Amino acid sequence: METNIYDVLIVGGGINGASAARDAAGRGLSVALCEAEDIGWATSSASSKLIHGGLRYLEHYEFRLVREALAEREVILANAPHISWPMRIVLPHAPWLRPAWLIRAGLFLYDHLSPLRQIAGSEKVNLKKHLAGRSLSDKFKTGFEYSDLGVLDTRFCLYNALDAALRGAAVHTRTRVEKAVRENGLWVARIRNTRTGEESEIRARSMVNTTGPWSNEFLTSRAESSDSGRIRMVLGSHIIVPRLYDHPYSYILQNDDNRIVFAIPYEYDYTMIGTTDVDYQGDPANAACSQAEREYLCKITNSYFRTQITPEDIVWDFAGIRPLYSDGKDATSATRDYVFKVEKDAAGNAPLLNVFGGKITAGREIGEKIVNQLLPLLGRSEAPETSQWTATAPLPGGDMPEGFDAYLYAFHRRYPWLPERMAHRLCRHYGTLAHDVLAGATSLDDLGEHFGGGLYEAEVRYQQKNEWADDAESVIWRRTRLGLHMTEEEQDRLRRWFDA
Repeated sequence: METNIYDVLIVGGGINGASAARDAAGRGLSVALCEAEDIGWATSSASSKLIHGGLRYLEHYEFRLVREALAEREVILANAPHISWPMRIVLPHAPWLRPAWLIRAGLFLYDHLSPLRQIAGSEKVNLKKHLAGRSLSDKFKTGFEYSDLGVLDTRFCLYNALDAALRGAAVHTRTRVEKAVRENGLWVARIRNTRTGEESEIRARSMVNTTGPWSNEFLTSRAESSDSGRIRMVLGSHIIVPRLYDHPYSYILQNDDNRIVFAIPYEYDYTMIGTTDVDYQGDPANAACSQAEREYLCKITNSYFRTQITPEDIVWDFAGIRPLYSDGKDATSATRDYVFKVEKDAAGNAPLLNVFGGKITAGREIGEKIVNQLLPLLGRSEAPETSQWTATAPLPGGDMPEGFDAYLYAFHRRYPWLPERMAHRLCRHYGTLAHDVLAGATSLDDLGEHFGGGLYEAEVRYQQKNEWADDAESVIWRRTRLGLHMTEEEQDRLRRWFDA
């Protein structure tokens, strides 16, 4: 049993929970974060890898949500230039689906809802002359080009959790909150290590529920709460296929069911295609891409690209559950906004803050607003200037005042013996922490065993020590995507290394 009494216990280590832990620790609160599996294990590692304003949300008049998300792109690019980057996206115009004037109007709003201007705006393009048009069917003659950001979603979660830990938060992975009850104005949570079975208790003055798809189950089965949960689970799946084209542009593809699908360059040699929107019932841990979804994504892709694909071309797929706030709408039109609900005990103590909905783009902002709500509930006050500290503080590894490209150039010069792709990946994954990963090495031989795909023992040990990596899957499918570049034999060798 822990003797500490924390200011806040955060349950769930996705982007909302990790961001809240970081923000709270940075404002002087004592924080415990419990994640039943791995940081960013579920929804937050199954996104479309985009920090975006949500162009499609304009059709549902969610202007505030889009405006806030557009502004957040700029904040994330400034503070996490290692794991985020500008991305130009091409929308081939399909006049039988949406008229050109509607798309132009939407992009005009997209460009002007945010006053910030680090990220380039939109323009109309001639696909017969544009590089991105060469990969498309001849029926697409014009299109529109605009900007959003790509992001390493799991690492975004990791760096929030890491910064929280560096600022004093107790971060517990593989730790499930089995039961949380109020006693004498405190939360008393019984926790269990999911690997060892060891149980203990955590006491806290407040609790935040950021369990995402598990919110309904957590509130009805594990937490003392009068709320039955308001989460609607929607399955989103992506497929990975060999690279469809050889240029850096991404695509947003319209479909006749009013859905849109992205096609995005992925891990150097591949194209990621997604996502789907399917109502889901059951355990979120069992989320998986169905054969029907594979066929659906292949069909949409084939209606746009010259290169045709079948489900047999898929080299990997992944799926996650979007925890949408239930508002009675269908999966496509249900809001992507977030909602907070607060409960207290009869004496007004031991508040429970439930976070419903949200998306990875809004993670930092949600974390900030969670703490803004918590402070008065805990009887705490603060100077106004501290309430937005995360808006200007780089994430670990993101302190690159001259930008990513300049840092990468200097990194190449310092480590000329590194293969070019490996050097780029290390800078993209770790930023200025890449030097710590290499730990003074002067050759590839100094990095220890090579497991395959450019993954060496030094990097695995770094992740073990600093990033809570505790098995092969946590390394090659979440912290990196190097499983795509490793044979099954190489993956098994890494599994045996962890088991040794």
